[in-house]
Amino acid sequence: MQQLQSTSSRITHMLQQLSSMLELKQVQALITKAGLHSHVPFIAKLIAFSALSPMGNLSHAKSLFQQTSIDNNPFLCNTMIRAFANTSLPIQALYIYNHMQSINVIPDHFTFNFVLKACSRAYKSIQECGGKCKEGLAIVCKGSEVHCRVLKLGFHEDPSIQNSLLYMYCQFGSVPIAQHLFDQMSSRSLVSWNIMISAYDRINDFESADYLLESMPHKNVVSWNTVIARYSRLGNIEAARRVFQLMPERNAVSWNSMIACCVSAKDYAGALTLFSEMQDSEVKPTEVSLISVLGACAETGALEVGKKIHEYLKLCDHNIDGYLGNALLNMYSKCGCLSSAWEIFNGMSIKSLSCWNAMIVGLAVHSYCEEALKLFAEMENRLGTIRPNRVTFIGVFIACSHKGLVDKARWYFNHMVNQYKIVPDIKHFGCMVDLLSRWGLLEDAYQMIKTSPFQNSAVLWKTLLGACRTQGNVDLAEISFQQLAKLQHLTDGDYVLLSNIYAEAERWKEVERVRSEMVVLHAPKQAGYSRIDINESDNFS
Repeated sequence: MQQLQSTSSRITHMLQQLSSMLELKQVQALITKAGLHSHVPFIAKLIAFSALSPMGNLSHAKSLFQQTSIDNNPFLCNTMIRAFANTSLPIQALYIYNHMQSINVIPDHFTFNFVLKACSRAYKSIQECGGKCKEGLAIVCKGSEVHCRVLKLGFHEDPSIQNSLLYMYCQFGSVPIAQHLFDQMSSRSLVSWNIMISAYDRINDFESADYLLESMPHKNVVSWNTVIARYSRLGNIEAARRVFQLMPERNAVSWNSMIACCVSAKDYAGALTLFSEMQDSEVKPTEVSLISVLGACAETGALEVGKKIHEYLKLCDHNIDGYLGNALLNMYSKCGCLSSAWEIFNGMSIKSLSCWNAMIVGLAVHSYCEEALKLFAEMENRLGTIRPNRVTFIGVFIACSHKGLVDKARWYFNHMVNQYKIVPDIKHFGCMVDLLSRWGLLEDAYQMIKTSPFQNSAVLWKTLLGACRTQGNVDLAEISFQQLAKLQHLTDGDYVLLSNIYAEAERWKEVERVRSEMVVLHAPKQAGYSRIDINESDNFS
């Protein structure tokens, strides 16, 4: 007995000092060896560290949770719900809540805060991924069901839960319901006011947002951050910058909002400059900051900055997963550093759909076609946990195009429609037209354009016109040129392209006619330019 007490004391001390997954597994082994694997307080600490610590591993936490008897212990459920609510897979949090209900574990006020947040995040995730309407509706219904449960158990007066309900309904777009709840609140915090102001901003009801902003008894940095977020959505960087410069105080979110504003407006150089200024101001970057900056690195090819962020995360022993892991993966993929992208991808304990897509598209774009298709096949083998979407198939078509796999691409196109019920959009048709044109099947490409819902797309006809020069097909070039003329004002590039096609076919009269027509019609010229990067921000500490 004395030895067991000594072991328990040692385990307790080790659990308090945990700083890595390696240490956690050593403690877990000691717990198992001592026969204490059913001791819930010890297992709870293991789960909490694995699930919530930046150095943890959520997949390991889930495994521990599934092996543990929950009984009537809401703490373990709350820990897992909270952890998943903060990931790119918030729907998992709702599954755990449902399981909690099915075995009659009584929720507490923490449970509802985490579950309502999970509902908000799940709905947003579905919207961002272009999910089906019924999936979004299911989340809305779940949120309403949780609200009813809150009322039944008497938690509706809890200020934190009231704010969580406000936020959830605002995320659902149900602003009138949120306003009704807001009006009924006996005590409104700054959080409540800011949630409502942000909600009206999102639906472009700036009059109501400004009225609430003026009516607030006090304003804080979050209130001003909301205004910056408004200008960011409107693409008005200068207005956002003015608010940012005039703010009485700034926090990390203020910097994050400005960096995100630059990224959304495609001012990637501005985003990197702001990030450097943020460091100079000794404001510690948050995960949101790093995700935005990695997005800017991906678009500008600023690989060295991205690498420094990665090194910083490794130095801090930060768990690279979820949105941050996806941002790193996307950055390495777009910068062509696929070995590092693979390292991130394989190291992620939970891979969201966007991670799979980033890896498949990255491999395809950089001509690793067989690897891209192999990864897609592996993805299809996991249909229980992940399901391809329209972005996935764009990667598949690009891979087929680089390799000349025409028949396979056609099969995948039909597979996308028949198996996954994905309605092809202009990008899918663009990939297929490019593939057929690239490999000399111009007539097939022409028929695909003619029978698609996007036959009035200038992009598709431009693709075909460009391929006609490569393949020397004058007849289809003339048809493509005529279709382009119907759809948009022709540029000098369009005329020169057709002229070159005639010249290569030695049809000199047509060459002269096209050149003359270009002059008479004053075809607009696109100014050429050169660009050179003299220096690149590499300041990260």
